[in-house]
Order: sequence, then structure tokens, then C-alpha cells
Amino acid sequence: MADRPQTAEDVIQLVKEHDVRFVRLWFTDVLGRLKSFSVNAAELDDAFEGGMGFDGSSITGFNPIEESDMLALPDPTTFDLLPWRPEQHDTVARMFCDIRVPGGGPYEGDPRWIMRRALKRAEEMGFDAYNIGPELEYFYFRSAKPENGVPEVLDEGGYFDLTTLDAGSDLRRETVLALEKLGIHVEYTHHEVGPSQHEVDMRYKNALEMADDCMTYRIVVKEYALKYGYHATFMPKPLFGENGSGMHVHQSLSKGGKNAFYDADDPYFLSPVAKSFIAGQLKHAREISPLFAQWVNSYKRLVPGFEAPVYLAWSRRNRSALIRVPLYHPGKEAATRAELRCPDPAANPYLCFAGMLQAGLEGVEKGYELPEPMEQNLYHLSQEELAHQGIEQLPATLGEAIEVAAESELVLRTLGEHTFRRFVEIKRQEWDDYRVQVTPYEIENFLPIL
Repeated sequence: MADRPQTAEDVIQLVKEHDVRFVRLWFTDVLGRLKSFSVNAAELDDAFEGGMGFDGSSITGFNPIEESDMLALPDPTTFDLLPWRPEQHDTVARMFCDIRVPGGGPYEGDPRWIMRRALKRAEEMGFDAYNIGPELEYFYFRSAKPENGVPEVLDEGGYFDLTTLDAGSDLRRETVLALEKLGIHVEYTHHEVGPSQHEVDMRYKNALEMADDCMTYRIVVKEYALKYGYHATFMPKPLFGENGSGMHVHQSLSKGGKNAFYDADDPYFLSPVAKSFIAGQLKHAREISPLFAQWVNSYKRLVPGFEAPVYLAWSRRNRSALIRVPLYHPGKEAATRAELRCPDPAANPYLCFAGMLQAGLEGVEKGYELPEPMEQNLYHLSQEELAHQGIEQLPATLGEAIEVAAESELVLRTLGEHTFRRFVEIKRQEWDDYRVQVTPYEIENFLPIL
């Protein structure tokens, strides 16, 4: 949509121009799953004025039944027509919503509100924006439920392949065209390292808009895969022995309209703000790991040897470090950024980006000092060598991660007491459900000999 709507009046005018019959109101639960209900376009005046009511007790992580009344208040700046629905008659549109409680106040368990609160802290510290550019990877499979339990890939292609091996190229092209119709600027797309693995990279935006775009991106990828009869998944590690899917996040702060991470006089071209921000993310990475690696399966990806960083270090060229600072190019001061490489695309983007920002701001506020970069391949170092250099690792399991987060004052402040309590409870249950399972690995390796 060429001219983005800014007000309720803009949206109502667009609804008339495009013959919109239904508007889907989107929001997310605490786990980052997209929720939606439709309203007749004739109800938009009421929706904008007071929000549309729904039962919050049925939404994961929201209020219990005795406090279940919620209001979904649509954000007019997120209005778009859905390109996979009819575009001529009875057109369908969508808007993201902020969740409110009766009386109109923000609901503390709304992931969008948690992101807004983190951005408010940045604003109070003098920063204009937290700009991020995530790279979400995903797989195409022939079915969501393979008969033999092993997902069937569409191709055996590799990194940047563009041959008959890349069966997803047409599907990827349609997906990109749909994203652009939804106002999401795509910089480039390509086949990734794993068979049937792909990546579509969006141009950077402020964090709240980008979190909305990540939710849109995931549903668009899945809708167009379904159109071709395939299944798309953002599961972090769906294939044994192959690279998992990551979500590397490029990030910077702006101040006075300029990139606050750039310093022409520094050997690394990093400002004191950038150095303290990176130091904050390194120091608090273990605590916020359930926010960027949210699922049991996430920790099957975060192991050495498959391009997924686990060591708490930074570098300029070394992709085995947790944070990489891309090399500076003269004239590209605005592109100075830090790339956090550990998140995966199945995380709740609002909680993930809020946790990243809060950790970085903690470093800036408290003046954390950045250690020297680690330019050697950290995968080649022994545990003794890593310990000698003081390099820690991310938690090895969701169980370990959630217990570290449960003791974190930073995570408590990031999520707020309500969401913090519910998130920890849900993730502990997920870990308990997983760890009591008897796997085929155990049957195959232990049953014959024990």
C-alpha cells in the first residue's frame, strides 16, 4: 500500500475504496502465536473507539477466567489488504491490535506492550529508535506430518543455489511479492545451507514495526507454502545432521537522527554506546536466552558445529561468536551495527527484541566495558581453553535456560511480573513434558545392552 494509513479515518476511507468486507484483528499470545478474529467492516468505528471485547482466559499466558475481559484496540498504521484473499469483491484486510483492559489501560501481558515499554526506556535514555533487521530462515517440507517421522525436503540444494535443485524459488518469489504488497520491503532472498532451507531478508525498521512484520512474514510464508501444497516451518532444528534455522538480528540505536553506534575515531568504528550495548547483551545473554531461544527444540540448534553460536564473545569476522560487528565501509556510517546471531525464528519477536534491547540498554546505563574481540574459531577451542579465556556458553537446554531466567531481575523487568510468572510456568511445564519422554535414540542405543 503506497500511502500508509495513520488514523482511523484513513483506514475507514481505504475500506470503502477497496470494498473491504471483513477486517481481521491480529495479536499474539505470550508464546508468539498469532491470534485473530474478524469483524465486519461496518463495526470499525466501534473498534477504533473502544476496542473489541474477547475472552482473555482462553489465550495462552493471558488472565485467568475471573479477570478474563479483554479489549483488542486496532492500530490503524498496521492496516493492509491480505494478498492471499480475494482482491476484487469482499476483500479481507488486517490490523494488529494493542490489548487493553476494561477502562482502556494497557494490558501488562500484551507482548506488543512489553516491546513498547522497552522502547520507552530507550527514549528516556535519549535514543530516537532501536533499528533492527532480522534474517529469518525456514524450511519447506512436503507435509507437516511425514509418514516415516522424517520430514521430506523439496530439494537437496545448498547455500545460494539457483538450479533445478531449488524447487522453492517460484514459491519464494510469490512470497516476496505478497510481502511487498503488505508494505514489507525485502532486500534479498536466497536458498540457505540446508536442503529445502530458505531465507528472505527484510529491510531494517524500528523494533515494534519489525516485530509486527516478523509475525506477518511467518504467516505469509506458511500461507503461500500451503497454496502450493507444501508445509513451511520455522522450527529451529527440524532435520538431524543439518543446519538449523536461525534469526540473526542486525541492530543499532539512533540518536538525533544519526547512528549512535558509529565513531570515526575508534579502531573498530564503534562508539562507547555501541560497546556498552554489546557488552550488555553478552553479559545478560544467558538470562534472556529463553526469549530468543524459546522452545525445547531451540537448544538442538544451539550446539557447536552447525553455524549456531553458543559462546559469549564478539568479533568482526568470526561467525562462531555470539555477536558479530560487520566491517565498516567508508561512507556507510549509518550501517554500523551489531549482529546477534543466537536467536531463532520461532521466538515471540516482541519478547525477543524487547529482551535484546533491555540487555543492551542495561550495558549502556551501567557503563559495561566491552572485552577484546575473539577472532579465532571458537569451535576449535577446548573447554579448558575457553574457561581459561573466561568465555561462557549459552544454556545447553531449555530447562537450564528457564532456571537462569527465573532468577533474573532483568528478565522480570523486561516482561513485567504477570508475564514473567506465566512465561516461566509455561516453559517449565514444556521442559518437564519433554524430559520424561523416552526417545527412539534411547531405545536403539540402550535397550539392547542395558
